[in-house]
Amino acid sequence: MAARTLLGKLHTRGWIQLPERRRSSPNRHRLVPPPPRVWDMTSVTGSLSALGGVRIEEVSDRAEERAEARSALAGFHYLGYRATVGENLQYTARDAAGRLLAVMVFGAAAWKCAVRDRWIGWSPRQREAGLGKIANQSRFLILPWVQVPHLASHLLGAVGRRIARDWESKYAHRVVLLESFVEVGRFRGTCYRAANWQALGRTTGRSRQDRERTLQVPLKEVFVLPLQADFRREVVG
Repeated sequence: MAARTLLGKLHTRGWIQLPERRRSSPNRHRLVPPPPRVWDMTSVTGSLSALGGVRIEEVSDRAEERAEARSALAGFHYLGYRATVGENLQYTARDAAGRLLAVMVFGAAAWKCAVRDRWIGWSPRQREAGLGKIANQSRFLILPWVQVPHLASHLLGAVGRRIARDWESKYAHRVVLLESFVEVGRFRGTCYRAANWQALGRTTGRSRQDRERTLQVPLKEVFVLPLQADFRREVVG
């Protein structure tokens, strides 16, 4: 899937010419945008405690909640919705009345990231073996009509405390480190710092799937959150 995505981007930009498609993709339904949804856009404001408790649930195996999360990402996240490939967890956050407040998606870690890899201190062979123990937060959306101070850092902290168990429950192995890439100039990453994520530095302007150094993307600040004290021993082996 990653290779196909990269080839498609190169074709779109005119750098290569792909042959005509011989048959429809068996995964074509994954690429169809979610149907439009009518949203209750009444403002949600006030304090975190005024929400009456925030319920966070992992919904990757729940079709209805997953569809709602997809629609929210497609409609309101600046990167839109992209079908998840491989191991992933999808979280929703709701208020006491069950109204959707936020969506988070975690999936495969970036294949390479210079500042992360230096910080971990692993070799290419160790990276290949240990990458599956890192989860990348590929999407984080708080719906635009939700303006509640400290909600973002609260959600990051709450998910950070449970995601290792959730991952093990679904995939029979734990993740020990989270990573996220925050676009420089668009966001400051304040909520990550408030939730005790560590800023490692900036990317070099390459796509997380770009192994050939051909695609230029916005610079991003790299944040990580160790989920256990001995995470290096776990990922390096």
